[in-house]
Amino acid sequence: MKMQPGKERKRAWAEERRNWMLCLCATHILLMCARGIAVCRATRVMMDEPRFAQPIPNVTVAVGRDANLPCVVEHLGGYKVAWIHIDRQMILTIHRHVISRIPRYSITYADNTWLLHVNQAHQDDRGYYMCQVNTNPMISQVGYLQVVVPPNILDIESTPSSVAVRENQNINMTCRADGFPTPKIIWRREDGEEIAVEKKKKVLVYDGDILPLTKVSRNEMGAYLCIATNGVPPSVSKRIILDVEFSPMIWVPNQLVGAPAGTDVTIDCHTEAHPKAIIYWVYNSVMVLPSKKYKTDYTENSYRAHMKLTIRNLQYGDFGNYRCISKNSLGETEGSIRVYEIPLPSTPSKQVTHTTVESRESNIIPTLRNDSTKSLQTDVYAMKNDLYAGSGSSSAGSSSSAASSSSMQTSLLPGGAAGNSLSALSGGSKGSLAIGKSMFYTERPPNEYASSTAGAMHRLCWLGAGLALLFAAL
Repeated sequence: MKMQPGKERKRAWAEERRNWMLCLCATHILLMCARGIAVCRATRVMMDEPRFAQPIPNVTVAVGRDANLPCVVEHLGGYKVAWIHIDRQMILTIHRHVISRIPRYSITYADNTWLLHVNQAHQDDRGYYMCQVNTNPMISQVGYLQVVVPPNILDIESTPSSVAVRENQNINMTCRADGFPTPKIIWRREDGEEIAVEKKKKVLVYDGDILPLTKVSRNEMGAYLCIATNGVPPSVSKRIILDVEFSPMIWVPNQLVGAPAGTDVTIDCHTEAHPKAIIYWVYNSVMVLPSKKYKTDYTENSYRAHMKLTIRNLQYGDFGNYRCISKNSLGETEGSIRVYEIPLPSTPSKQVTHTTVESRESNIIPTLRNDSTKSLQTDVYAMKNDLYAGSGSSSAGSSSSAASSSSMQTSLLPGGAAGNSLSALSGGSKGSLAIGKSMFYTERPPNEYASSTAGAMHRLCWLGAGLALLFAAL
């Protein structure tokens, strides 16, 4: 059976259409597969790209020490790592090769870490360092190397180790130092004393490169320390000795010195001077030198000196004026000491006391109070003068007796009064007596006592009555 022409055309068109649809589906499937493959490949490539695992730390090192800068890179693959000093614009290393001509740089690699070594770091090594990977585009990171320098005092710009100034003048002492960070300068005295700043303020520590001292006095003489610190050990210091110059001065503790003949005596002077003075003694325009006769002793402490002169076995020719002299380049001065003779105290050889008076004296005086003894002794000496005057006539003795009777309770010293009266009657007998001492004779009672006047005897009677009343009062 034969098909009609119209139906055959429709059937052919339907088959052709189905074939095109199958072709389009197949093409779409192929495109989708190709796209997926490309995405997978791109993902795998991105996962394998180099990356930095951690940042580069900032490193601080003292000059002359070694420093290390790490750069940790993962998935480096076939790429290369380079180190660059940014401040110098210098390539230091590429991969395992050192490019810089500075031999202090080197590179090591271990466990994805590229370690840059800087040996014996210099101040020029301070700055930023870049670790770079040659990807497209390039990747990099930066770290900082700090090189610190301990302080160092610049002698050429500072005050010398020893400086001199005249007293009452001004002076500025300077101390300069370098280092990194910039050092701080402080001043202090070596002996721990305060520093007078502008004469109004005293401080133990002064801050600043320049220490100003105004109207310097001798008390400010000594060693000063300039200390530089910047937090980097060690700190450094400089010792500056300040000398204050002035002409000599002398003062004498005792300008009059007395001593008996035959003894030793020591005289002394104190002097201050700077520069150091020549000090010596002069007697009768002749310099005194150490000998058996003279002993000299000099003690020095800074600008002070203490000079002593001992004169042995004083004789008549040793008494007089001694001069202590101090002389330096700025002037001369002297002090004078007069050595004079004083008598030796008399020493009795034999004591023979009057029996009557001494027995009373030994029994009564120890029982009296000190204040009563002092007041009575004064009146006893007045009585002695009266007795001596009354020995010329009996009428004078009678009047003296009448006068003494009115004050016998307060002005008579038992025993002692009689003793001193006898001393007055004895005239020029040996054995003088100082006031307040017991009466004694060195030979025998004087003959004048046996021939004393009736007035004196009458006075002694009143003395006995006074003693009796005094005993009753005590």
